[in-house]
Amino acid sequence: MNQNSPAIEDLSSAVDNPPQWLTNAFNVPRTQGRVNANGCEIQYYRWGNPNKPSIVLLHGFLAHSGCWAFIAPFLANDYDVVSYDMSGMGDSAWRETYDDQVRSDELFSLCEQIGLFENDQKPTLVAHSYGGRVATYAAHAYKGRFAGLLICDLMMIRPSILKANADKFGPPGSRKGNTPNRVYPDYETARKRFVLSPPQEVEVPELADFMAFHSLKEVEGGWQWKFDPRVFTPITSGPSNWAEISELVVSAPIRKAIVYGEESFLFTADSAIYTKELTETLGLDSFPLIGIPQARHHIMLDQPVALTATLRSILGAWAADK
Repeated sequence: MNQNSPAIEDLSSAVDNPPQWLTNAFNVPRTQGRVNANGCEIQYYRWGNPNKPSIVLLHGFLAHSGCWAFIAPFLANDYDVVSYDMSGMGDSAWRETYDDQVRSDELFSLCEQIGLFENDQKPTLVAHSYGGRVATYAAHAYKGRFAGLLICDLMMIRPSILKANADKFGPPGSRKGNTPNRVYPDYETARKRFVLSPPQEVEVPELADFMAFHSLKEVEGGWQWKFDPRVFTPITSGPSNWAEISELVVSAPIRKAIVYGEESFLFTADSAIYTKELTETLGLDSFPLIGIPQARHHIMLDQPVALTATLRSILGAWAADK
């Protein structure tokens, strides 16, 4: 299934009086589709020209493809841009389990079904936070199938700091996988419960409003979060813990770069030092680590224009280096 999708309706339903740049972004044409990825219906959006180099955008934990909806249009002139809802989040269907292998297989299946492996240029993965973990596992599991890995503020904390501060770096939320999502009596009540993880204010409040609205669904009796509660289980008990992710990123057999918020709690100045140390220890080539000023973990909500410019620069440099 693939159909035109009026993005501006997604914006107007969630945000009152959006700034002009945001309205412009949502007026860029896109299509919407669903594929069956290993038994689960996955929703995706697509901007740009399918004949141009492709980019796949991955969102963070408990988020959805909407976190890229105002970034993707500004990449559409030069790329075939795809953003999707991971299973158990956003408007995709739910699975029984959500481990790292399931996630990376899902990503690969989506790319394969919508034809991203059919042209001469392999797709590049651009991923925020938990999406960076998924993309990293996919780069290892499907070696040689992707052109690049561009990670935005994935939690990469030195293991000694992670261990000493385990209470601060636990999984997002305090939920258990067997606890149903609460139904709130009205949207206003539910909206007040929307918080980012780690908690932070945002520089562009309209973007937080947009993310909140599309994180909820209207159900009998009120409003409820869209995510499947079972997504919490592998975050705490998956086959690989978060202490290993830094080495997996550094050793990923692919061209890569990291972009982070200079005020982020999850990728800090020490994270950058630690990443460089790991790279040297493993005898691997260095790669760009770019901090964005006045941005926290959710870079696209704080500095969307700066993030877009940074992504364009990196992707453009990679294209010129072929």
